[in-house]
Amino acid sequence: MMKTLYGAAVGLGAMAVATSALAADLPMKKGGYTKAPPAVMATVYDWGGFYVGFNAGGGSSRDCWNLVSNAGVAVNPAANREGCSGGGGAAVGGQIGYRYQMANWVFGVEAQGDWANFKGTNRNLILPNVSDRSRTNGFGLFTGQVGYAFDNVLLYLKGGAAVVGDRYDTFTTGTNVMLDRANTTRWGGTVGAGLEYGFAPNWSVGVEYDHIFLGNKNLNFVAAAGQPAMTHRIKQDVDIGLVKLNYKFGPGFGLGMMH
Repeated sequence: MMKTLYGAAVGLGAMAVATSALAADLPMKKGGYTKAPPAVMATVYDWGGFYVGFNAGGGSSRDCWNLVSNAGVAVNPAANREGCSGGGGAAVGGQIGYRYQMANWVFGVEAQGDWANFKGTNRNLILPNVSDRSRTNGFGLFTGQVGYAFDNVLLYLKGGAAVVGDRYDTFTTGTNVMLDRANTTRWGGTVGAGLEYGFAPNWSVGVEYDHIFLGNKNLNFVAAAGQPAMTHRIKQDVDIGLVKLNYKFGPGFGLGMMH
């Protein structure tokens, strides 16, 4: 009897082991537990960090003249419009800035300085034998930025303060004899927009448009001999289009969302 029971127990144990091994080899039934795949981090372009760059392009300055006084004698405001000049030319310079990225949003600050040669001439509407010349020699922009990144493509708006270096002079029409002139530095505001493309981990290239508002300013002109001459009120606006190349310090790529 004991031998019979012992033999039955051994047989059941062998069957249990065989059943477990067979179950391990069978595929999982539909609806059963499946191990989740490992999390994968998607690599995306990183716009954050300090950067420096170079820019080149062109622009135009619109300057409208109004005569305030001539040799200290006030001019009737109803008849003081001398005309406007719309001068264009080249610009070249550089920029430095910092950007901070939160998900797809990019925030930044930037300082930019450019040499420029925007100049134009108009014949004076009050004194037809006199021509007025306006020239912008350079400008600086100090702006904040907010943008939205589509991986390595960045769209942004910018705004802030602007400073412009100008020279104005009058000369005789036809003979080009200089009569008087004024040099000035003008401050105003600026707004702009840009599109930038990251073509390498630390390099990006883009295009940008900026408009500078400078308002009116009274300028006391000085004659060639140094004595005071006419006073003009000049309203100025500047439009600029640039191609910009930037190099960003630090890693060019970061980790995005888990997939």
